[in-house]
Amino acid sequence: MVIEAVAEEHSTRTVHPQRWAFPLLLALLALALGCSGLPSPLYPIYQAEWDMSPLTITVVFAVYAIGALGAALTVGPISDALGRKPVLITALVLILSGLVLFLVANSAWVLIIARFLHGMAIGTITVTAGAALLDVRPFAGARNGVASGVALNVGITITVIGAAAAAQWASNPLRIPYAIVAGVVVVMLVAVIALVEPHTGRTGGRIRLQAPTIPQEIRSDFWFSGIGIMTAWSVLGVFLSLYPALTQHATGHESVIFVGLVVGLMAAAAAVSQWVGGRLEPRRAAIIGDVGMVVALLCAIWALNVGSTAFVILDSIALGAVFGLAFGGSLRHLNDVAPPDARGRVMSAYYLLGYFAMGVPTVVAGALASTYGTATIFPWFAVAVALACLAAAVLGVRGTRQAAIVESDVLG
Repeated sequence: MVIEAVAEEHSTRTVHPQRWAFPLLLALLALALGCSGLPSPLYPIYQAEWDMSPLTITVVFAVYAIGALGAALTVGPISDALGRKPVLITALVLILSGLVLFLVANSAWVLIIARFLHGMAIGTITVTAGAALLDVRPFAGARNGVASGVALNVGITITVIGAAAAAQWASNPLRIPYAIVAGVVVVMLVAVIALVEPHTGRTGGRIRLQAPTIPQEIRSDFWFSGIGIMTAWSVLGVFLSLYPALTQHATGHESVIFVGLVVGLMAAAAAVSQWVGGRLEPRRAAIIGDVGMVVALLCAIWALNVGSTAFVILDSIALGAVFGLAFGGSLRHLNDVAPPDARGRVMSAYYLLGYFAMGVPTVVAGALASTYGTATIFPWFAVAVALACLAAAVLGVRGTRQAAIVESDVLG
């Protein structure tokens, strides 16, 4: 018991002169993902007032993934060389620039540019703040991962529900939410400027970018985790772009606050399940999440056909819970198997698949929805993603059996 207590204290010790550095970094992660979901409850308003098609909405959403992908693949080496603080300050300035564009936007092109800037900033914060958490608490890798996942989903929950509430009762729903978040960003920017640089081992030398590669010995594990993030994030992309208007049409609720609650409760359930699921073995958690997503996606089709408000909300909560298990489990599993000398490249490849899955299927679904209608396309999309989730679960079960056979051979 004494040894466990010492290990517990050692793993949560902050090696940084400012004790508030760790919660600040978690707040930055929450802010980043909050900004990614900020426009979601407002998309139905844009569609109605600006006569935007489902394809345009999904392009506005998906261009964020392109910016985030570029940042995720480049900012790691940059922050290693220059330090975390200047990179985080740059990202917050980009977020402010995007928010200003949202405030003055009068066309879809301005929204696309703003979302691209936010994608770059959010990808930068996700990678850099994640690395800074390890700088601040180097003995708590697993705990940092769970805390990061919870912070990301809490950020979406608070921002989406807050934006929906502001838009519901504000005189200018397409301006007020962005102005409020801009004020929060300014406060965070001041805090980061006051932050002591967490990365004391920065090289200060030449920046070398490496292409993401997968070591041969973990390729089957990587594809299990890779399919997990692809299925989870493809669901996230469509549910943050097309699903809000679809739920309004199906249930007859035209209020923005209803859309915010649907998306916000999904994100909140994901945060809770990632926290609770952190106690499960990673592969098992991911398999449970993948199977659960199959059921939840099929139930989403049924809930929309029935048009029941209660069923739509309950299914959103269920989908968020299993999404959290699938994504959190696959990420923790990959962290467990990735060799120390290849973690950067492996995680780059992992998020490459995630952002690709968030962007491309969303745009394809939007293009088809513009031609055939969102209500017609959504069931086909849900079935296709459900099959991919089932494939990820099968890979996970096969990998578990192979690992058990290898372990029995070694013990035998």
